[in-house]
Amino acid sequence: MSLGALSPQLMLNAYSKGIFPMAETAADPELFWVDPKRRGILPLDRFHISRSMRQFLQCQSITATLNKNFDVVLFQCANRDETWINSTLHRNYKELHALGRCHSLEVWQDGALLGGVFGITIGGVFCGESMFSQGTNGSKSALAFLTTHLSNCGFSLFDTQFITDHLRSLGAVEISRAAYQRQLADAITQSVSITSQPVPSAQSVLQRNTQTS
Repeated sequence: MSLGALSPQLMLNAYSKGIFPMAETAADPELFWVDPKRRGILPLDRFHISRSMRQFLQCQSITATLNKNFDVVLFQCANRDETWINSTLHRNYKELHALGRCHSLEVWQDGALLGGVFGITIGGVFCGESMFSQGTNGSKSALAFLTTHLSNCGFSLFDTQFITDHLRSLGAVEISRAAYQRQLADAITQSVSITSQPVPSAQSVLQRNTQTS
């Protein structure tokens, strides 16, 4: 698929085929398509909450919201020394958000933004783009809330694109391109919505994790 002039519709079409655009750096205007041989996914029933994370969610005043501060989450994810989010991607993510196809989940601690994650939805797949943390357990909390929320809404596939040690420790696994394509083909046919259910509480996140672990 030719990259051409990137547009929201072109991005959705690419994601539905299992490929996604990236830039080398934030300052590089050029984009390239990525189709990993090995794909990272985070099974929604296998998210791992450590003992310390469980204590954190139990003892702290932690809440989560959906799409409350999308622009801030996007900015924070791109505002780092090394990032693949250039101005073209930044603009397209905002346009996709306006179209209801790109979403953020924010985590708050005592009313202050602790961390967040954003990604694109197509049918029953959530294509995770990036996450950030402004304090201890910021990104971990965001993923804990997000996996529970996606499951509650009926999603079947959480695509992390690549896998890192951080994601692996939370339950992410790596699968082949062919296996990913099979899961993707099923997931994009689902009629689900990320806004169909309220964002879970910390207690419900812990309760679901106990039931699935």
